[in-house]
Amino acid sequence: MTTLASTLEEVRRRIRRVGSRPMNEENTKATLIEPVLRALGWDTEDVEEVQREFKTHARHKPVDYGLLVVRTPRLLLEAKALGENLGDHRWVNQIMGYASVAGVEWMVLTDGNTYRIYNTHAPVVVEEKLFRSVNVADEAAAVEQTLELLAKNRLEENRIEVLWRAHFVDRQVRAAIEGLFSREHNDMLLVNHIASCTKNLTAEEVRASIARCRVTLDFPVRIEDLVAPKAKKRRTADAVPTADGQTLASLIAAGLLKPPVTLMRTYKGKELSATILPTGKVRVGKVEYDSPSTAAVAALRAATGVERTANGWDFWRVPSTDGGRVPLASFRRSPPDSGLATG
Repeated sequence: MTTLASTLEEVRRRIRRVGSRPMNEENTKATLIEPVLRALGWDTEDVEEVQREFKTHARHKPVDYGLLVVRTPRLLLEAKALGENLGDHRWVNQIMGYASVAGVEWMVLTDGNTYRIYNTHAPVVVEEKLFRSVNVADEAAAVEQTLELLAKNRLEENRIEVLWRAHFVDRQVRAAIEGLFSREHNDMLLVNHIASCTKNLTAEEVRASIARCRVTLDFPVRIEDLVAPKAKKRRTADAVPTADGQTLASLIAAGLLKPPVTLMRTYKGKELSATILPTGKVRVGKVEYDSPSTAAVAALRAATGVERTANGWDFWRVPSTDGGRVPLASFRRSPPDSGLATG
């Protein structure tokens, strides 16, 4: 039986064998990337799971692979030739454009050796959307652990979302702590605290000591510590659970959504809208639906006359008080920084 570990070892062997010789993009896909996708549980011969040259509309530019769960794109993968400079802003801007058009949160940019994973919906600058970057040739345990997040069953479990949230929080906490020790911005709260815990030290002496300090921070993360077992709940008509177990009703109960909440989406030049009701249902026109996805399908059907599938959490946008729009999915993690426009 082929495992991810054995597949990665074979890919390393192939990369070493190529050496400095060029390998074009098509050979990179066939010999380095697709074996990894298969080892991650993706059936590369089933178009309902893996679509090559994926695009949501005929006029859009395609991305190399769309990985689908229940016929809904969950992750896009753009391939480049082995040895291509993946840090080039052209490629990053390209994949962000793909993800924006398709409404997909997770994007991978790879040359078969380096894998760069991006959260395209993160409310941060492009450089900070990068979640993980690993090199298959490094033979480190982190390579297998990171790529496992892209496995079909892991995406179904939404583990990557949990780890991203921890990463997003830890990164900001790290910056705040390091800022306390920076030479230019010795925080007086820290200075005063240290002075109160020591004897015969002046504030200037404490500040000078902090300036000499070199702080090393470590934020070890174990997915087992972040994912608590969820008790099974009986489904009700107005509480259809998402992949991470949350529902509109649970978000309303937690105060993260305060109905009525307007949902909007521009599609093919048409402005689609819906409303989240206090019951947890979503109204499109005069009809109420049990989930954001069924409401999105109904809105698309009314606008285009064609039956289309849609992940409503990724499809709908919530207007904010600053005039922007944020994905409905962002409320499953935490409320956006900008105010929510309701009513």
